[in-house]
Amino acid sequence: MNSKKTTINDVARLSGVSKRTISRVINNSAKVGKATRERIQKIIDELNYSPNPQARGLAARRSYLLGMIYDNPDALYINDVQRGVLSVCRELGYELVVHPCDMKADTLIDEAVNFAGRSKLDGVIILPPVSENNDLAGALGKANVNYVRLASIALDSAEHVVISNERSAAAAMADYLVSLGHRRIGYIAGPQGMKSTRERLEGFCDALEKHGCKLDGDLLAIGAYSFESGIECTRTLLANPEPPTAIFASNDEMAVGVINAAQDMGMNVPNDLSVAGFDDSILASRIIPSLTTIRRPVKQMARLAATKLIASIDGRTDDAQTSILLVPELVKRNSTRSIL
Repeated sequence: MNSKKTTINDVARLSGVSKRTISRVINNSAKVGKATRERIQKIIDELNYSPNPQARGLAARRSYLLGMIYDNPDALYINDVQRGVLSVCRELGYELVVHPCDMKADTLIDEAVNFAGRSKLDGVIILPPVSENNDLAGALGKANVNYVRLASIALDSAEHVVISNERSAAAAMADYLVSLGHRRIGYIAGPQGMKSTRERLEGFCDALEKHGCKLDGDLLAIGAYSFESGIECTRTLLANPEPPTAIFASNDEMAVGVINAAQDMGMNVPNDLSVAGFDDSILASRIIPSLTTIRRPVKQMARLAATKLIASIDGRTDDAQTSILLVPELVKRNSTRSIL
């Protein structure tokens, strides 16, 4: 049997069932009982049977292609999302097609809808900040394109969104820095107009106010989620007559820029300046000193988004409509210290 390519006919003959039943198992149909499914799957595994993607797509009237739409300067974030989505694609027999875009372009919506149609996608995952565009989501829905958005707030129905509670995460960082004795804390925000920028900033400010602290205007800088903007904002913050004793950058790439700029200015991190970031990207644990940060479960969010999307494609309404709210966690490392 293994001397030639195994076919669905071989699997059906050894299983004692029809090819339609084999196809249903391959496509995760709920119409096959657990015992029968397990028996067939065991034979599929033993024969190392892999269905022809084109034939599989024709039988199921789908392409087994998922799309990912993004416009984000943080390459590490994009990489983590792709890894999370691909882990589900490999398990369920899907492929991933990526579509970088310009979220400020007038043609954004038309291009995204055309991308889904041209590529014959079964559904798309939309990353922030593009995911915050409600007009885009509405256009995809109108075009009958399944979609799931990654977001920091509940900006859509449960079927279409996976949420990371970034407001509470930023508040946790404020609590921690204050517990170390810091009162003048600089904050580097993300690009203006983004909901994630607002959620993190407001969460941070609200927590500071509970401790009797305040984020004065000279302690706030607006970055672009890039390494270079982290450097530029740090120089601005540290030029204050009364500079901050700690800086919280709202992503790790900017936080690495903070450390770089501080060291160029002759400062020691954390002895002269405590630095914290947001995301817990691969940079956070590898830089010296290692970065205190917020661990946003990016890969887990991406996996859940892909799983939710495929549930919608399969018509498994209950699974697709499960609400998902993930809470990032504080990770304490060597870039912060107590000044008490």
